[in-house]
Amino acid sequence: MIIDYVIPFLVVLTILVFVHEMGHFLVARYNNVRVEVFSIGFGKELFGFNDTHGTRWKFGAIPLGGYVKMFGEGESIEEGENERQLTDEERAVSFHHKRLGQRAAIVFAGPLANFVFAVVVLSGLYYISGAPNPLAGIGTVQASSAAEKAGINAGDRVIMIAGQEVKWFEDLRQIVMANPGVPLSMEILRGDTQMTLVATPKAHVIQENGVEQEIGLLGVTPNPEMVEFEKSDFFGSIVMGSERTYALTVNILSSVGKMITGSVSREDLGGPLRIAQISGQMAQGGMANLVFFLAALSINLGLINLFPIPMLDGGHLLFYFFEALIGRPINEKAQEYSFRFGLILVLLLMVFVTWNDIVQLKVFEYLKNLVS
Repeated sequence: MIIDYVIPFLVVLTILVFVHEMGHFLVARYNNVRVEVFSIGFGKELFGFNDTHGTRWKFGAIPLGGYVKMFGEGESIEEGENERQLTDEERAVSFHHKRLGQRAAIVFAGPLANFVFAVVVLSGLYYISGAPNPLAGIGTVQASSAAEKAGINAGDRVIMIAGQEVKWFEDLRQIVMANPGVPLSMEILRGDTQMTLVATPKAHVIQENGVEQEIGLLGVTPNPEMVEFEKSDFFGSIVMGSERTYALTVNILSSVGKMITGSVSREDLGGPLRIAQISGQMAQGGMANLVFFLAALSINLGLINLFPIPMLDGGHLLFYFFEALIGRPINEKAQEYSFRFGLILVLLLMVFVTWNDIVQLKVFEYLKNLVS
């Protein structure tokens, strides 16, 4: 369990935390803010070192996160004794004394680093291994669908439809969509046997840009085992990596919205145990799978930190937004109570997702079997 799940989880988490905090660190240094601590993990320091700029780089005993501590961060917002005691040299490198735009850029840099990292990782994956493109293979067949009525089975591969040779699943989908209610002759490979079947796509009406359009549906999904990797040039890989990052971001936000509205079960929301499980499964499935999961998780981390919740980067950015509107920082007491509320909210969310993990992964049953 330690080798298959715990170690891959810690490796993935350490990389993502390092990337996120490095975003804060680099932009802070660019804006001449003194960074006192760069920590991977919390709690007692296991080992570390000081660089030439006075930053303490260290690993904590609890490897479940990290932080960057900047000089002047968390100072009293009100004018007071502490501020007057700072020397001119200290004010020049203090986070608190930087312009609003500089402070916002430093905070935003963490989530931005996660998105940039996802683009780089996916682009590299597509450039080295190629982008997986599903062939015209059949993964699942929906009950009472046109495919089931035609006798199409999971594992079949379509090589010709309506007299046109097809290689990719997308080609198959486009031809089916363009022929609602029209009988289509299909050449199928089932193992080593080639056969001819006739399927009539079900007519389905959709709205596109406010206009009703009738399309055909076959009722099948692509076979994940029938894929071919297409390599691209350097710039093409960057475009593909960027597009995939955007698509994953949209899908994650859509899923969050569906959970909020209740159209998707909140039981699907996973925490650290689920992440550890998937990390192990991806690692066992090959480096390409693990790298893709790393990119997807990096996007998740970037999005979560942008949520307008105090304690998260998005909460700080929200305060800076109001500061820009009213021309002065939000009242210190209001910020203090907001951060307390944010802490409680984050803790409750952690408890909820961990409980979800325990229930979904049947941890109690597993422990019971160990002692019985």
